[in-house]
Amino acid sequence: MHLKADELCRVTFTLNGRERSGYAEPRTLLSDFLRHELGATGTRVGCEHGVCGACTVLVDGRSSRSCLMLAAQAEGKKLQTVESLASAEALNDLQQAFRKHHALQCGFCTAGILMSSTEFLANVPNPTEPQVRDMLSGHLCRCTGYTGIVNAVLEVAEARSHEVSRPSNEQSENNNV
Repeated sequence: MHLKADELCRVTFTLNGRERSGYAEPRTLLSDFLRHELGATGTRVGCEHGVCGACTVLVDGRSSRSCLMLAAQAEGKKLQTVESLASAEALNDLQQAFRKHHALQCGFCTAGILMSSTEFLANVPNPTEPQVRDMLSGHLCRCTGYTGIVNAVLEVAEARSHEVSRPSNEQSENNNV
C-alpha cells in the first residue's frame, strides 16, 4: 500500500554541503531516502539492524547508522556521505591510504568505515592501534581482516600530524628575516 502525496512528509537537510529535499513516508529509513530519493548510492545497506556499519553516515559530524534513523529525523541537519570525501579531481587522503594499504576488497562496507574513520580522526588526531581497532569494532568486514584498514587510518593520522606541525612557507620566511 502506498501513501497518497498528501501523506508524505517533505524532508530537507544539507547533504554534502548542498541543501537537498524530497518526500518520504513517515516510516522511510534515512538509508533508503538517501539512496532512492536523493541518489546518494554510496551509502550501503547491509544488515538493516545497525550491526554491520555499512550504512554509516555523519549527521551533524557524528557517525550514525542510517538504517536505524528515519529520514524525517534528519530534517534540518547536516549530513555527509562517502560522496563528500573525494573532490572531482582526486580521492581524499583517507581514501588514498585505503587504496594503498588494500583496505578494501569487495568495497561493500568501505563507505561506512570511511565515514566512521573520518569522524574518528577529527576527534582523535593521534590514535593508537588499539584505539583504531576499537573504533572499527562497530563494523563488520568479511574481506580484509582489518589490518589494511588499521594501517591506512594510522598512516593518515601520522601524515596529518606532520602537516600541522610543519610551519608554512610564509611562517618560515618570516622567521628567516
